[in-house]
Amino acid sequence: MKLIAIRPRWMHLGLLLALPLAASTVRIIQTNSAGDDVSIIDPASNKVVGTIHGIEVNHGAASAPDGTRFYISDEAERTLDVVDAKTLDVIRRIPLTGHPNNISISKDGRRVYVSIAVAPGAVDVIDTASMERVKSIPVKGPVHNTYVTPDGKFVVSGSIPSKVITVIDQKTEEVAWSMTMDKGIRPMTFAANPDGSTKWIFVQLSGFNGFAVVDFATQKEINRIKLPDLPAGKQPFPEGGNESHGMAVTSDGKTLVVNSRLNSSIYMYSLPDLKLQGSVEVGKSPDWVTLTPDGKRAYVANAASNSVSVVDIQAMKEITRIKVGQVPKRNITALLP
Repeated sequence: MKLIAIRPRWMHLGLLLALPLAASTVRIIQTNSAGDDVSIIDPASNKVVGTIHGIEVNHGAASAPDGTRFYISDEAERTLDVVDAKTLDVIRRIPLTGHPNNISISKDGRRVYVSIAVAPGAVDVIDTASMERVKSIPVKGPVHNTYVTPDGKFVVSGSIPSKVITVIDQKTEEVAWSMTMDKGIRPMTFAANPDGSTKWIFVQLSGFNGFAVVDFATQKEINRIKLPDLPAGKQPFPEGGNESHGMAVTSDGKTLVVNSRLNSSIYMYSLPDLKLQGSVEVGKSPDWVTLTPDGKRAYVANAASNSVSVVDIQAMKEITRIKVGQVPKRNITALLP
């Protein structure tokens, strides 16, 4: 009689666990503010592998968590444009209440929050299922940038004219608190507590080559750090825009990357002690920065060089520069299935 070996269920489970998990494809989405195209960069090859066409004066970008759609704010049409991530075609233009700037997306992908950069100021709320604007949250002053905190619990907006940071409860979509600073609110990023809640807001300010640190719990500024002066013999780059514009925190929470448009460089600060670790010279007028999911590389949008600098954060070295469209500004990191 032929014997048939029967494997226990736990052995089948072990075989399944041993199989590699499906890997996500990483893409850098780079908007080009003086054109009608958005560049898609593959960080594995550091090449432009796709282009979204037909979005004039594109500004902010966001990606659906499942990687099926991109969302781009369209300044020319005053719309939020929805892009199919496979075909790179615009499939819908959603009317907004006014001229948009930067955007963010909720952790579950159900809402996109759009900065409305005209008075009296608002954050438009887009439902991604219906692809319709469902709400407009009034805030004090035209909004330049809008973010979702790392834990997904709050939406944070900043206004240049009113100098106000507004923190919105993501569940209720109502203002939770706000604070007024002494200078206009430029880009922001966040440090998290061990439990994932928001610890600090790092805030770049109008006319200041550096950043402030706001304690999220006490709603007070606790530190302000000026970036290093230019080395001897190096001239500041006079291109318009704020002196320091664009920041990001690595996925391990240990490094803060800060742009200086004035110095044409990025600076790395250790967290939580905020000690300067070093700097890397990049293209002219670095306007925004996004990081790979492993926190090893920074992609820096050089607005006056029409390029993106790729920086090895640990080695503090520029690896290459990627040519993109006209006046690249905001960029994000997207994970595609």
